[in-house]
Order: sequence, then C-alpha cells, then structure tokens
Amino acid sequence: MTKLTINGIERVSDAPEDTPLLWVIREELGLTGTKFGCGAAQCGACTVLIEGIASFSCITPVGSVGDSEVTTIEGLSPDGSHPLQRAWVAEQVPQCGYCQSGQIMRAAGLLAATPQPDRETIRSVMSANLCRCGTYPRIFRAVERASREV
Repeated sequence: MTKLTINGIERVSDAPEDTPLLWVIREELGLTGTKFGCGAAQCGACTVLIEGIASFSCITPVGSVGDSEVTTIEGLSPDGSHPLQRAWVAEQVPQCGYCQSGQIMRAAGLLAATPQPDRETIRSVMSANLCRCGTYPRIFRAVERASREV
C-alpha cells in the first residue's frame, strides 16, 4: 500500500511499489489526461510534476513517490485558466493533441523554476518532450506568452 498526494488529494494505492506511477494515475485513479506514449521516458507524453519538477511517470515507480506532491494536467487548473493552458489555446498549439498534456506539464515545471526563460532555455527544456505533429514553434510561443503572465 502506497500513500500518495495527487493534485492536492491524499490517495492510497494498492498497486505493487514497482508499478509505474502512470498506471496508478490512469488506471487506478481514472485521471486520463496523462498519456502513455513510449513507456521508456523517450517521448514525454506521460509528464507530470513531482514536487514541481517535470518527471516521466512511465518510469517512476509509485513506491518512490512517497510523500511527494504529484500534479497531473487535471490538477494544474480544473477550469483551464492556468496561463499555460490559455496560451496553448491562444497560440493554437495542438494539432492531434496527444502530447499536449505532457508538453504543458513540462512547461509548467520550466516556468516554476525559471519564470522568464529565454527562447534557447525553452527549446532546451522542452526538447525532452516529442511532438509528432511538429508544432514546436507554437509550443515555444505559448511558453513565452505564458511566461509573461506567471
């Protein structure tokens, strides 16, 4: 049994401690905004914040999370009012949309650590997440837009 705090709510998981956090989030808790992409920390679709740091939930054992605060896309802003979510809409970032929750969560971790990042920092940090549709210029503009509001 593992105690977790996800999106500010204390939860208990009966999953074995080596179960990827992603599966507990999606299958046990029903929070399906966090996506499965590759299962090997290569694409970033599964990105969540653990103590404010962008992390690949597909390779993070649920037992390693412990008392840490985990934030998923659902916990970033229940009503979509977070500056990143608004910027994503304003810049028309998504095409297929599959990677977007992971992209937004990586960007949230970036802005928490570096509120006013330059374009090269954005490019470097966001390179951990893949977008098969290639909307990178719009992603970068959205992060820049949101950084002016955070």
